[in-house]
Amino acid sequence: MDTTQLLKGVLDAAVLAVVAQEDGYGYDIVRRLRASGVESGEASVYGTLRRLYANGSLTSYVVPSESGPHRKYYGITPHGREALKIQRKEWQEFADTVAGLLGERNKVAR
Repeated sequence: MDTTQLLKGVLDAAVLAVVAQEDGYGYDIVRRLRASGVESGEASVYGTLRRLYANGSLTSYVVPSESGPHRKYYGITPHGREALKIQRKEWQEFADTVAGLLGERNKVAR
């Protein structure tokens, strides 16, 4: 199944969930998403980080690096935690609905 379209609807929640576990810089967040099985392009994740920062769900700070350019880290704000809580609830309701539609009890007799 191509999950590209499904991911577009939940990428904000996935990024918030990863950052809620631990602050991280852009590529670190991409890597952690991929390690969790969420395959998303770097550009999509970076765009999501910028959008979540702009709407107040994330904060950012710069950490100097001895082996390259400084890294911009993202952390979750109280607004972001509340948004994640709501998105988790909405996702669970949606997943339950789809599971019911796809489940054995809803098979049409042939």
